[in-house]
Amino acid sequence: MTSETSAPASRRLPRWATSFGPQIIAALIVGLALGLVAKYSGHTDETPTALGTTLATIGSSYVALLKAAVVPLIFTAVVSSIANLRAVHNAARLAGQTLLWFAITALISVVIGIGLGTIFQPGANTNAAPPSEYTGRTGDWWAFLTGLIPANFLGLQASSSVDDAGAISTGLSFNVLQVLVVAVAIGIAALKVGKPAEPFLALNASALAVIQKVLWWIIRIAPIGTIGLIGKAVAVYGWDTIGSLGKFTLAIYVGLALVLFAVYPVLIRVNGLSVKQYFSGAWPAIQLAFVSRSSIGTLPLTQRVTERNLGVPRSYASFAVPLGATTKMDGCAAIYPAIAAIFVAQFFGIQLDFGQYVLIALVSVLGSAATAGTTGAVVMLTLTLSTLGLPLAGVGLLLAVDPILDMGRTAVNVAGQALVPTIVAKRENLLDTALYNARRTGDPFVDDTPSSDAAPELAGAKA
Repeated sequence: MTSETSAPASRRLPRWATSFGPQIIAALIVGLALGLVAKYSGHTDETPTALGTTLATIGSSYVALLKAAVVPLIFTAVVSSIANLRAVHNAARLAGQTLLWFAITALISVVIGIGLGTIFQPGANTNAAPPSEYTGRTGDWWAFLTGLIPANFLGLQASSSVDDAGAISTGLSFNVLQVLVVAVAIGIAALKVGKPAEPFLALNASALAVIQKVLWWIIRIAPIGTIGLIGKAVAVYGWDTIGSLGKFTLAIYVGLALVLFAVYPVLIRVNGLSVKQYFSGAWPAIQLAFVSRSSIGTLPLTQRVTERNLGVPRSYASFAVPLGATTKMDGCAAIYPAIAAIFVAQFFGIQLDFGQYVLIALVSVLGSAATAGTTGAVVMLTLTLSTLGLPLAGVGLLLAVDPILDMGRTAVNVAGQALVPTIVAKRENLLDTALYNARRTGDPFVDDTPSSDAAPELAGAKA
C-alpha cells in the first residue's frame, strides 16, 4: 500500500501586486506618507531627522545610479544611431528627409511644451529656495557655444570645494553637450573609415545593449527610489510639492494629447493620407508603448506595423524606425524637457528670458539623439537643465512622478517613429498606398498582399 503526499501549493502574490504600475502607485503613497511624517516630526535642512535623512539618502542614491549611466548611454546610443546610416547606401536624400522631419516634428512639439509651461505655470508660487550648490547663473548662448568644445574625451570637469571644517573635496562632473559632440564626431568618422570600423561599431552596439540592460535593472527598482524622492520632496517642501507636481503632470499630458491627436493628424492630412488609417495601423505599437514604457522594447512591433500596416518599404523602414527609436522622441525629448525646465525654474524662483526659451528649443531638437529607448527623458532633462544652468536637484524632484508620465511620453514617441517614415515614404513616392488604405479586419496586422511587394524600393528614390 502506498500513500501519496502532495506538497502544499506555494502561494503567489496576485499579478497586480507584481506589476510595475501598481508598485509605482504604492511607492507614491508610501513616500507621501513617510514624507508627511518626517515633515511634522520636525525635519528641515538645518535640523534633519533620521527618517528625513533616510528618505533623502534613498532618493539621492537612486538619482546617482541614473546619472552614472548617462555618459556611456549617450555615447553608445549616438554612435549606434549614426551607424544606422550605413543601411542607406544610395539614398542620401532619403536619410536627409528623415532627419529633417524628425527635427520639424520635434520643433513643433517643443514649442507646444514651452507654451503650456508658461500657461500652466506648474512650478510657480512654491517659495522654494534654490539648492546651496546653485551658482545663481543661468545658461546663455555664449556658454552654450563654448560648452560645445570638448575639454577632454568624456567631457569631464573637475571641481573643488571647501567645507565648514576647512576640508577640501574634489569631484568630477560631466558636460553632456561635449559628450554628444564627441559621440557625433566618432560616429561620423566610423562611417567614413568604412569596413575597418566594423569591429568598433559592433563593439559599440554590444556595449549599448549591455548598458540598456543595466538601465532596465535600475528602472525596475524605481519604486524604491520613488519612495525616497517623493518622501524627501514632501518632507522639505510640504504640500506645495504635491500641488506643483500635479499641475506639472497635467501640463505634460495636455501637451502629449495635442501632439498625438492634433499635430500628427494635421501632418498626415497635409501629406494626403487618411488619419483613420494611420491610427488603426499604428495603434498596436502605440498601445504596447504605453504599457511597456520602452521605445526600444516596442521597436520590433513598431517596425512591423510600419511595414505591414502603413505600407513603408522594408528596406527603408529597417533604417528609419530603428533610428527613430533612439532619436525620435517628441514626448521624452521635446514636450517633457521644455515643460520640465520651466517647472524647475519656476519652482526655485529663477527667471528665464526669451533667449533661454529659444535655447530650450535648440537643445531639444539637437539633443534628441541622446535619448535612448528606456531612459530618454532623464537624459534630455539632465541635458536641458545643465545647458540652461538650472539646478540639477530638479531631476530628483521630477523623477518622483516620472513613471506616471513615461507611459504617455513613450506612446507619443512611438507614434512619431511610425509617422515620419510614412510621411517621407509618401513624399518620395515609396509608400504602398494600397497597403496603407487596406481594410483593417481586427487583426493587428493586415495580411501580406502582392501590392506590398510592388512598392518601389530605395533604388527608385529621388537623387
